[in-house]
Amino acid sequence: MARREFEHFEAVSAAVPGEGSYRAAIAVKALGAAGAPRFHKVLPDTTFKTALSADEAACHELARLVAVDGDGELVW
Repeated sequence: MARREFEHFEAVSAAVPGEGSYRAAIAVKALGAAGAPRFHKVLPDTTFKTALSADEAACHELARLVAVDGDGELVW
């Protein structure tokens, strides 16, 4: 798992389980806020056999992330 802080948000790499596979995702949450993060699936056409593989792919995408906008959307 990788984590990055932006101006008002934090973003964390994640693996989202599906039917027999996992997807790479980036979870976004406002800095210091309570509650659940919002998950953004990345690499939408790719599934992974293991959570570790999905998280590694999400880590690479998180490194490419430029920002998180005021609505919590990913900016590439």
